[in-house]
Amino acid sequence: MYTAEFTIYDLIARNASVHARREAVTGGGYPLSFGEFHHRCDAFVAGLRGEGLAAGDRIALLAGNEPDFLLLCVAAARLGAIVVPVNWRLGSEEIVYILADTAPRFLFCGREFRDQARRAATGMPSLEKRFVFAGDGEEATTAETGSDDFLTWPAEDFTAANVSLSPVAGRGADPFLIIHTAAMGGKPRGCILSQDNLMATAVQLAHLLRLDDRDAYVGLLPLFHIGGMAMTLATMLAGGRNILVPRFDPPAVLRIIAASGGTFFGTFPPMLGALLDAAEKGEYDTAGLRLACGVDAPATIERFLRVHPRAEFFSLYGQTEVMPVSGGNYRDCPGGIGRPSLLARVAICDDMDEEVPPGTTGEICVRSPAVFRGYWRLPGETAAAARSGRHHTGDLGRLDEEGFLWYAGRKPEKELIKTGGENVYPAEVEKAILAHGALAEACVFGVPDPEWGEAVQAVCVIAEGGRVSAGELGDFVAARIARYKKPKHVIFVAALPKTPAGNIDREAVKATWGRKCLTGGNAGGRSA
Repeated sequence: MYTAEFTIYDLIARNASVHARREAVTGGGYPLSFGEFHHRCDAFVAGLRGEGLAAGDRIALLAGNEPDFLLLCVAAARLGAIVVPVNWRLGSEEIVYILADTAPRFLFCGREFRDQARRAATGMPSLEKRFVFAGDGEEATTAETGSDDFLTWPAEDFTAANVSLSPVAGRGADPFLIIHTAAMGGKPRGCILSQDNLMATAVQLAHLLRLDDRDAYVGLLPLFHIGGMAMTLATMLAGGRNILVPRFDPPAVLRIIAASGGTFFGTFPPMLGALLDAAEKGEYDTAGLRLACGVDAPATIERFLRVHPRAEFFSLYGQTEVMPVSGGNYRDCPGGIGRPSLLARVAICDDMDEEVPPGTTGEICVRSPAVFRGYWRLPGETAAAARSGRHHTGDLGRLDEEGFLWYAGRKPEKELIKTGGENVYPAEVEKAILAHGALAEACVFGVPDPEWGEAVQAVCVIAEGGRVSAGELGDFVAARIARYKKPKHVIFVAALPKTPAGNIDREAVKATWGRKCLTGGNAGGRSA
């Protein structure tokens, strides 16, 4: 049973006591048993304490799926420090904003992200030190590794570390992670998650997916997202193995599943389709898979179930702010997103925050110990999301008579594009587009996409005397925000429809040019 006093470090220590020699984490070319993971975690704690890290301090983390990512997070939790995991897919300006927003004392990065970290850290006054992970087998040193003042982490041999850990600073209710979501109004919002939030999430996922110590999670989802971190912790809670995959490469992933005996993985478009395409081109032994979970198009899910008749697909719905909200076996309710999860109390509410009857569409609202602590330095937005004692997701849905939840889109004022598992708010793309001097107006929205779930589409008005092509505009946007946010479809028009108040009529734009895109008409940069 879930208890708030059971911290993430308690979980690591429990596993080391019960499963000391059993493999816990594999990644970066080397496995760690639960006992070894615990030992290295304690060494990381000692190292961080030696650097003066204290409760409430923030550390930024720019790295791929590797054991050091997890070790640093658990060590920070032990000390009561706050980790700011950074999405390495973001553009430089976006990463700089996240660092400026959270003012971390230290920055840690994986070796392949060192150049990216260097650019982002330049001129950041809060940063006292910058570290690059040594990885396994690289000689550790306290000396500077170059003129950019990056130090190798860990700086001491694990066996020599002083692991005296009393008193304990990290508590379950304290902030643990700040994960920045897609921007509203052009600026990302930092979601504050406590250890209690993460443990409640892990308990619910382990229960929903029926995880046990025979399971091996193939970690495709990035650890800088709530989904990847939650799946990893749920597997640890069950005593299973975590197989960290640094980059998504379908043939390599299938080989990893075959060689490691992987039993399940999390997915979002277009991952599952790409894995199925790769499987058709080669022979891979994936008979050990018992389930995949996440979101995808029904046709892709049905295809997965045909290829793996002994496996199951579990639909999952949640947000960074609360995960999971609901989930369940796809076969129980094709097209739905499962029933409310173990600790979640879901209500469908109207605009007056009153619950509506079953079958009626309204906003999905949640009470759960997994609901986040609030938005970093945004008390107004925190209060708005938490009004009436419930977390307001901004998503529309309905509960049917059997208790299944059905997703029905996003509230108009909180319009969101979900492309390839990433969240994109139209406002941030519109802001980037309008920074180009050749554009006078822009309206951005999502359109269905068979590969990515949704694609970003922009309908633009060129300013008088301006000249720009769709390709040039895409490159311009990609240089300022993450590449996955740039418009896949661009339509240039003479004028955009307006409301009586003089604002862009977004619904009219989507009704007119969204349909043209879907039918293959007037897209890709032509004028209408």
